Amino acid sequence: MRVALFTTCLVDALYPDAGKATVRLLERIGQQVEFPLEQTCCGQMHANSGYFEPGLVRRYVAALGAYDAVVVPSASCAGSIRHQHPMVARAAGDEALARRAERVGARTYELSQFLIDVLEVEDVGAYFPHRVTYHPTCHSLRLLALEDRPLRLLRRVRGIELVELAGWDECCGFGGTFAVKNPDVSAAMLTDKMRAVLDTGAEVLCAADRSCLMHIGGGLARIRAGVRTLHLAEVLASREATGG
Repeated sequence: MRVALFTTCLVDALYPDAGKATVRLLERIGQQVEFPLEQTCCGQMHANSGYFEPGLVRRYVAALGAYDAVVVPSASCAGSIRHQHPMVARAAGDEALARRAERVGARTYELSQFLIDVLEVEDVGAYFPHRVTYHPTCHSLRLLALEDRPLRLLRRVRGIELVELAGWDECCGFGGTFAVKNPDVSAAMLTDKMRAVLDTGAEVLCAADRSCLMHIGGGLARIRAGVRTLHLAEVLASREATGG
């Protein structure tokens, strides 16, 4: 099976450790991963703001259409590729592109989807002896319907103490441009989420989207809460007590 990594803009530019951890994890369980250099942004940010960019859809299907599976370390970007790409193509009047986008989108998976649904693996051999709480991001819940897939993987991590997050199904307030356009509402939502995280006593907050972790982690850092934020891939790739 030919597997490609679609790294996403945020991971590529700001949080490369999440992308590296994804590759390290997949290679450890026997998958060879390719990284097509022609990949760019999936266009989610544009589409969410009302600016449809069919050129980005064309770029995605051209760069990644030959692979049997594309793994994305982001539930929101995976959701955009699966659900928004055909819509953007049809809005541009390009039905042929829409059909290609649907075919490639069906082979595009968020990391936990790929591990559980495609590889049928739950125990990835991880060791992470820390108190961890998990935040299911909005797109992972409502667009991709990941349900308990990330938690099933986390529960099989050796040494972990997994603590449920109160209000786990509530938005953290990021929402991409939502946080910019509605800063007061976003900040209030963030405060609620931070309070829930702190109430768990967790050392680490984990999620399947680095964007939401950036938002929550920024708030936690400002109050010097001492809580680390790690992408799901970083926890699952860990085999060291330090989380490395």
